[in-house]
Order: sequence, then structure tokens, then C-alpha cells
Amino acid sequence: MKLGIVEIAARAGVSEATVSRVINHRQGVAKTREAVERAMAELGYEPPVQGQLVAVVTEHVSNPFFTDIAEHIESALAPHGLRTILCPSFPGGVQEREFITSILDKGVMAVVFLSASNTVEGADIETYDLLRSRHIPYVGVNGTFADGVPAPVFSTDDALAAEPAVDHLYKLGHRTIGMAAGPMGNRPADRRVQGFTDAMARRGIDAPHRWVIRQSYTVEGGQAAASTLLELGATAIVAASDYMALGAIRGLRRQGRSVPGDVSVVGYDGSMITEFVDPPLTTVRQPTDRLAPEVGRSVLALVSNRDTPTGELLFDPEPVIRATTGPAPKA
Repeated sequence: MKLGIVEIAARAGVSEATVSRVINHRQGVAKTREAVERAMAELGYEPPVQGQLVAVVTEHVSNPFFTDIAEHIESALAPHGLRTILCPSFPGGVQEREFITSILDKGVMAVVFLSASNTVEGADIETYDLLRSRHIPYVGVNGTFADGVPAPVFSTDDALAAEPAVDHLYKLGHRTIGMAAGPMGNRPADRRVQGFTDAMARRGIDAPHRWVIRQSYTVEGGQAAASTLLELGATAIVAASDYMALGAIRGLRRQGRSVPGDVSVVGYDGSMITEFVDPPLTTVRQPTDRLAPEVGRSVLALVSNRDTPTGELLFDPEPVIRATTGPAPKA
């Protein structure tokens, strides 16, 4: 027998309109929602998802790496009738909460926080509380949620990311290796810094923290960090993003230094554009081709009311050696 709203309403003892509001995550059914969801579980009913929306919230819409992840997530969801909408907003701010609030009644089935408020220490959790009150599931990408916020999270292992970069440069003879890092309080940035200092310490480099320069995840941030690291005597730079790496290269060239002749540079993210810059960028690639499908599978399980593991699933990054790294210059 094909199950529908009529059968669920009869089992729950509520009206068909109430069942419809629960299925579509509408307001005004707080008192009866539990009865309807229990009836759905007892009958084995899975709500239809055809034409429903999944919101992908991110700040970095201009960065090709994040658009690549968003496209992979869309590709995973589209065959199942779910459409993604991109919501650009400043992470953890009022704009993000207002964006979510404005789309809740538009048929949104789930929300993906793509390096959004889930990356920021001390971010306002009101948005997550709002989603839970409406029984709308959400997942995080590249950043765990605040303590006590249960949700699936899918991240590249940022603590591991610096190891292959430092190892590659160390084998090329570099000993004064600096890091152009992201801002403090950003969870991925903090993890990458810890991974970098651990990798340097394992190789006997004293006081590795002095080689870390914090800046914004931008071309300008990378350029500023490179200038400071050059003054410290760095012969190699590990950047916390490909954009920062490109900024570092620009800054080095403006000071008359060549890459990789004078200074080697390694990026992080692995967006496709890094293969076509001059010289092609050595980088540590985030495995979006493996990570994004897992995000899609998790979203599908959540919107179908299936049990889904919470906590963080980590994916190993992969070094991609190109032309911006070379042997350390002779003294």
C-alpha cells in the first residue's frame, strides 16, 4: 500500500493539513509534530524530496575552491530531486541568521554550512537553535560546530595538512620555513598552525611559532605575510590557502625575488586554477571529490529521517608538486 498524508494523519490523530505542515517544516505545529513524526516512523514513511531546497551557506563565493565544493554537493543531490541554493553571508554574523530565517518557509529541507559560522570560535548558535526548533537538519563542512551542537561534519584534516608541505620543503634543503596563516579564532586556521608547528618541531626547528604570521585568507593577506616572513629570512612559505599563496608570490616578485629560485611557495586547497598560474602552484589539495559526495549522502539521510552519525569525519589532504618549489638557495 502506498503511504500518504491521509494514512499518517489517521495514525497520528491529526488533520491532513497538520501532517503537511510537519512534512514541509512549517511553523505552528510544535505540539503535534512529535505525534506526526512518530506515526511516520511507525508506518515507514519517507517524505518526498522532489523539488525541495538545500541551502549552502558560505562566505567565499568568489573563491573557486568553495564553488567547486558547492557544485560537487549539488551533483550529489540533484539525482534525488533536491536543488541547492547558494547563500553568501559573513560567517557567524547577523547576516547569516537573517538569511536562514528568510528562507525557512521556502521549502528548505536542510542547510549546509560550508566554512561558515561553523569555522568561527564563539559564533552565535541562535541560528542552529532556530533550525532545530523547526526540525530542519544541517551539516558542516571544514569546521566543527560549537560545543553541544550535534550535527554531522565533514572536514579535510587541517592538522595533517602542513606535514606533506613541510616534509617536501625540508627534503629540498629548506630550514627557514614560514607560514602565512589564517586569522586566530578560525578553527581550520588554528588547526593548520598547530599542524605546521608540530611538523617543524619534529624536524628539530627551534621556536617554530615565530615562523607563523597570521593574516586574512586573501591575496592581500598572503602578500603582507610574505613581506614579514622575507624580513625574518624565510626561504620557503607554506600558505594557508591558494589565494594567500598567490598573494605571497606577488609580494615576493614586487621585492625582486624569484619563485622558486629565491623563495619556494606552497598553497592549500587545490582549486583547478592553481594548475594554470605562472608558475603552476605546488599545493596541498583538499579531496573535494571524496568529501562532497559524503556531504550529499548525509543530507539525503537526514531529510529522509534516517539515523545519521554526528561528529566529524576527517579526509586526508594530498600534496600536488608543481613548479613553485625548488631547492633551498645556497647561503
